[in-house]
This record gives sequence, structure tokens and C-alpha cells, in this order.
Amino acid sequence: MGLFDFLKNAGKKLRIGDDDDDKKGVQVPGPKPQAPSAEGVRELQDRRRGAAMVKLVNDMGLQVNDLGVRVNDDLVTLTGTAPSQEVREKVVLMVGNVDGVARVDDRLTVTQQAQATAEAQATFYTVKSGDTLSKIAQQHYGKANLYNQIFEANRPMLKDADEIFPGQVLRIPQMAGAAK
Repeated sequence: MGLFDFLKNAGKKLRIGDDDDDKKGVQVPGPKPQAPSAEGVRELQDRRRGAAMVKLVNDMGLQVNDLGVRVNDDLVTLTGTAPSQEVREKVVLMVGNVDGVARVDDRLTVTQQAQATAEAQATFYTVKSGDTLSKIAQQHYGKANLYNQIFEANRPMLKDADEIFPGQVLRIPQMAGAAK
């Protein structure tokens, strides 16, 4: 799909704890270890964020074969094979809607079986202040009462139709998919 931009300082916080907290105050015999470089610290943080994003995707039930998440500061690169275009888009949005992520490089592929069904790509929409799902449905479909189509297209990321926030990016399926 390519490179997608997100609002860097909006979204879900990963709540990554410091794994070394339980080791404070413990004396380790031998020479004192060297402090890691700033680059080493950043690389460790990026690996932890990547692992937390894999867990987030898996916890939401979005299964991708050989899911790879590489974090480099505010850029996340995704690799693996999704079972459908919908799952692919949801994974991109799940990771892109994490606090601190500004761009997602989507290198995910879709299984050949799913490609054969020629599933249409959804539009991505960035929520603005004052938006509601009804307002977004009116804008994209011409009918506010089709808001539930947008809500369902963004499950499990959305748990409540009233809990969207400015900067969040949502999937807007094409009208043919919404009219089911």
C-alpha cells in the first residue's frame, strides 16, 4: 500500500515498562558495565516499541503471518502476509494510531486467495475536532445513519462509536461494502 502519515502525538499509549526496574539496587560482581550509548538506548526503545506493537496487533485478533514490526524513531515498517485487504488496513491503522508514530511504511502483502476476491481498498480519514461517526458518514456516504458501517469497519480498534479523537485515522469502506 505504501507510506502513510499519522499525527505523531495522538493515539494509544503503549505503556512500555522498564524491564530493569526489578534489578535496581542489586550488586553484580565484576567490572562495572559500561553505560549504553544514546544510539543504543534509542535502538532498545525502538525494539521494545516494535514488540509492544506486535502484541497490540495480536491482542486485537488481527492475525498476520510472519508479522514484522520495525520501529525507527517515528517510522514503523510493517512486513508479513495478511489474510485480507481489510486486515492489512486495520493493522496499518492500529500501528499508525499509536502515540509517537508519524509514518507507517506498509510492506504487508495479502494472501493470493484474498487477492483473487479483488477486495476494494478503503479510504483512510483523519478525524478532526468536532467530528462524529455520523458526520463522517454523511460526508462520505451522504447518509448520517450509515455511521455504524464506519464503526464496524474499524472494529476492534473502536470499542464505542462515541469514542473517536482528533488525529485518529479511520477506515472508510467503499459504499458498495457499506450498503450490505
